[in-house]
Amino acid sequence: MDNERLAWSEIVKKYPDKWVGMSQIEWKNDANVRSAVVIGASDDGEEFMFRACDGEDVCAMYTTPNNLY
Repeated sequence: MDNERLAWSEIVKKYPDKWVGMSQIEWKNDANVRSAVVIGASDDGEEFMFRACDGEDVCAMYTTPNNLY
């Protein structure tokens, strides 16, 4: 990961069907990301959940529309 800020549409395009761990999130509203710094991507979000539980500033979201997170 190159730690560059990406718009949500760019994140979805770059990491299709993946869980992405993000930091420095700029929110559009309570549920939608405007942009963020991607710190990782994986097939499951478990790593990011553990990192958040350890106090790291990370949020995980799945990039496929109409999913539950």
